[in-house]
Amino acid sequence: MEVKVDELNSESDTQLLSHTAATASTKCGDGIESQSQSQSHQQDAVAGSATDAMDLELEFVCCLLQPPISHQDSDYVAMRRVLLLRKGQSNPSAISHRKDWRCNGRGYVAYRNFIRRPRDTSQPSTPGHSSGRNLFETDSFNSSRDLRTNSLGVSHRISFSSTASDSERQFRLGEPAYSFIGMHCIFDNCKFSVTILKFGYMSSDLLAYGASDGSLTICQVSEPASVLHQLKGHTKDITDFDFTSNNQYLASSSMDKTVRVWDVFKGNCIRVVYGVSSQLCIRFHPVNNNFLLVGNSNKEINAINFSTGRVISKLHLDNEITAMDNDHTGQIIFAGDAQGCIYTVSVNSHTGSISRTHKNKSMRGKAAITTVQYRTFSLVARCPVLLVCAQDGNLSFFSVAMEAQGYLTLVCGLKLAPRIYKFRSSFCPLLSLEKGEFIVSGSEDSNVYFYDLTRPKHSCVNKLQGHGAPVIGVAWNHGENLLASSDSEGMVIVWKRAKIG
Repeated sequence: MEVKVDELNSESDTQLLSHTAATASTKCGDGIESQSQSQSHQQDAVAGSATDAMDLELEFVCCLLQPPISHQDSDYVAMRRVLLLRKGQSNPSAISHRKDWRCNGRGYVAYRNFIRRPRDTSQPSTPGHSSGRNLFETDSFNSSRDLRTNSLGVSHRISFSSTASDSERQFRLGEPAYSFIGMHCIFDNCKFSVTILKFGYMSSDLLAYGASDGSLTICQVSEPASVLHQLKGHTKDITDFDFTSNNQYLASSSMDKTVRVWDVFKGNCIRVVYGVSSQLCIRFHPVNNNFLLVGNSNKEINAINFSTGRVISKLHLDNEITAMDNDHTGQIIFAGDAQGCIYTVSVNSHTGSISRTHKNKSMRGKAAITTVQYRTFSLVARCPVLLVCAQDGNLSFFSVAMEAQGYLTLVCGLKLAPRIYKFRSSFCPLLSLEKGEFIVSGSEDSNVYFYDLTRPKHSCVNKLQGHGAPVIGVAWNHGENLLASSDSEGMVIVWKRAKIG
């Protein structure tokens, strides 16, 4: 549903345009206040909802009502913004309905689909606001796949515990996105430590996890939850894996010095790439899935041709590469090493050539990096951001200057207790839509913790209890209504977040 701007046919509307052209680019409150004085008794009946609309930022209201446009005439843009705000005031339900969309599954999927698209940074922003605010869209789609086969090793539980201090509970009263209603399902077929788990690319149903015995498990979490395939081939720990953009193939790296590519639907290995050292992290190129980018313990990042299995480009760095992620365009890789450094690497999506552009030493210690996660936009930083986690418990939040080839600037950080295991963390984009910058992480006390990086004191805002061993991996599904966590004894729990609205 989209609300369009009415045609300006009347003389009064023409007078309004001339009046608002000079004032709209400053602050919308004055225009709203003067208009509210002439509201009819019928509009007074919905004054409470209209007040909520006025409290919102002007740019946000415009984006809710209608997708933003690019126009060279600043007067036209200013007039359009005020007219959209007037329409929102005269029809408050148009605002309230779209506000709710930010918190349910369908609307958030649309929001994240939009912000993950490559953006034209040369597009002019509206006066007085950064272009990062123009990130709201009203259409959505569901790209989850229906993969069904025999069920193996799946059990269900109804027990659930979520604890927090009194102040945390009071804080969460205004933050319903923290609420979890229990365990959606449990996978306990693995008897070894589950070192990593991920949902399929833009999928709400497809889940895979790797273990220290070299096994990979692919399952579906929709009712009924079931194991689809158990992939055997690696002989040592699975260190990382990644899905192609269509979830047809999965590439895995291992301590056994090999990279394997699997057919997700058939459950068989279609290619093996042998290396000379342990393969520690892996990513498909997001634009050209024919390229695999692999970091290893030989201090290298290799670009591998997926079709031939040959290394087409190689970059030597200072230490072994333990974690990596790419930006949404595939032009930049962010790689973390065993000494706490972050490298920014440029990638040519046509030739596969890679070259180092920056080295960041902003991490407080020299512990191995366990998580590097890129996010297209943050309301706190107003730009792309990077989450970096180290084994010594340091969590760092960087802003990314894409115009400077991915230069990193430390925004804030959090110090947790040092870890024995290589714990992984993840952004919580949905929770961060309202305020703060939230992440979720495992811990050695068997709990799953939620932190707000913008709160230096009392940063823990919630925790989930249910595991009986240290929690190592965490991962959200695409709609972020399900959170998966894994522990050192092989149990995988999928938590279900409460519906909002």
